[in-house]
Amino acid sequence: MHTFRRILKLLLCLLVVALAIPLYYVAYPNLPEYDPPRELHYLDQWDDEARQTYYYTPQGTRLKGLRYDWFVALEQPFSRDRLAEPTYLARFGFLVDPEQQASARNPGNLPVGFARHTDEETGEHYLDITCSACHTGELRYQGKAVRIDGGAALHSLASTVPTLRGGSFGQALGMSMAFTYYNPLKFKRFAREVLGERYEEERDQLRRDFKAVLDRLLATAFNDWHRGLYPTEEGFGRTDAFGRIANTVFGDAIDPANYRVADAPVSYPHLWDIWKFDWVQWNGSAMQPMARNVGEALGVGATLRLFDEHGQPLPEQQRYASSVRPRDLHTLEETLKRLQAPRWPEEILGPIDVELASQGRALFVENCAHCHAPAPKPEDERFAPSRDPEWRMHVVPIEVVGTDPTTADNIAQHRFDIRKLGWTRDELSKLAVRLFDADPATLDLASISSAQGLAYLTAYVENRAYQDAGISPTERPGMDGFGLSIGVQEKRGYKARPLDGIWATAPYLHNGSVPNLFQLLSPVSERATTFWVGNHEYDPKFAGFRTEEFPGGFLFDTRIRGNGNQGHEFRDGCRTTGVIGRGLQPDERRALVEYLKVLGNPELEARLTHIEPKSWTPGPACPGQLAQAH
Repeated sequence: MHTFRRILKLLLCLLVVALAIPLYYVAYPNLPEYDPPRELHYLDQWDDEARQTYYYTPQGTRLKGLRYDWFVALEQPFSRDRLAEPTYLARFGFLVDPEQQASARNPGNLPVGFARHTDEETGEHYLDITCSACHTGELRYQGKAVRIDGGAALHSLASTVPTLRGGSFGQALGMSMAFTYYNPLKFKRFAREVLGERYEEERDQLRRDFKAVLDRLLATAFNDWHRGLYPTEEGFGRTDAFGRIANTVFGDAIDPANYRVADAPVSYPHLWDIWKFDWVQWNGSAMQPMARNVGEALGVGATLRLFDEHGQPLPEQQRYASSVRPRDLHTLEETLKRLQAPRWPEEILGPIDVELASQGRALFVENCAHCHAPAPKPEDERFAPSRDPEWRMHVVPIEVVGTDPTTADNIAQHRFDIRKLGWTRDELSKLAVRLFDADPATLDLASISSAQGLAYLTAYVENRAYQDAGISPTERPGMDGFGLSIGVQEKRGYKARPLDGIWATAPYLHNGSVPNLFQLLSPVSERATTFWVGNHEYDPKFAGFRTEEFPGGFLFDTRIRGNGNQGHEFRDGCRTTGVIGRGLQPDERRALVEYLKVLGNPELEARLTHIEPKSWTPGPACPGQLAQAH
């Protein structure tokens, strides 16, 4: 008997150890160390007032109902140090200024994009993750940092699914909340910090409210895990934005049968000049600025009321209420019109080689301008006559550009059943006038595409948000953006955009699969198959981040579904899918990279000498290949 008990105790100890070891690694994320830069430089993209408005204006997101003061008071799982300590959040890739202090706009002294909004009915302050969290970048070089407002973030944000590697903010937040709730000492410290003098009378209610948010967060993590919704790990600087928005809107809010595997992470696109584009999103599927931003807010966690507690559609007067803040979204959109593309800072990243850049300009005209130069619309073709300029975006078919098709395929092929909403043809017909090129008679509500479904649902949510915010019919066209209808188009391809400031937006291609501009101009055989991501240290020669292995980094593997680095290739020989231009010699690639540092900077462009570009005639299509438009 004694022997049996000893064996049982030993087995229990081994079980505890077996559970404790993975729990430790799940709760203690593997992150890069944060080494604060000696200097942080802001480029002359706009003024500080516009910058602070962009950084900290809320849009209505709520992160499962997480209160702002809760987040500020949370501790790290194995420490009394705060989770919201700026230098700790910087390890996830969030951006902080070493000199920053708490302010009226940023009372918790949090990183860029962590805002606070107040619910007008309850007075509660919620943590609001804004667009600037994902659309602000930073480069570091020799101890100096360069902030890229409107650029691509390099953080690890989205996943809440526990992994032994750790590293995502979502996972760290869930673990911090779990350790706080289940550790009495941690919860007592947390509650005293949040409640102050109200501790005794409100502690129990706080615990119940906190548990409700924790349960929602853990339920999302379990749902994502057991359904295998996000098999392609996103790492730093990427998220499957369209897939997550679709799963949130169609799966969470409407019907669990609508969840779809999202295995196509994309980089965060830069935002300067987008107000001029006729179509936005990587696949050029959206047109109206307000609808685009409402959809983004819903995907990031804005609340949406569609059904009652019994799963039945709410009465019409109660439906589509959300936490989306249309006036704030409009403020952000108007502010972004002032944002200029970043200009190469020679005093930090080194001088421009004028002779090489002059050669690069001729090569750009020869090889790149046909897709990437802005193309103003003729006056009679403009969607928005009041928008000047308005640039036509080329959506290049997958059969031509040849880049990883998973994002475009998922958007084009995924279908959702939204019959639970109870929409009728008459309702949809009333909406048709607010949508561009959308015929309700052709819609199958049991199998609607993501772009069309989001367009119709966004129309209802937007309309309700305008009503709740007291926005009059005469204000709406301006709030929509240039009087545009919501608009939707579905093309299996990717948008080619102007390249001003492109040097500051690595990694490249829509999925971040190419680490620098030099490799982007190289044949696929010369591109890295694997490389490390998460290091903000910049390589000015090749225009990209450093990619060697480092502690806490993420290994990007281009052989995984959704991560392919093929296409957009310059290579000699017959034309096949993805070959868009002739082979470029290494010195030509360097010249093009040097010019791309100059593009959009009139002062630097004025220093270049004129070199006549050469003409290039595409070779014949390879046997078995369709002819491609150049």
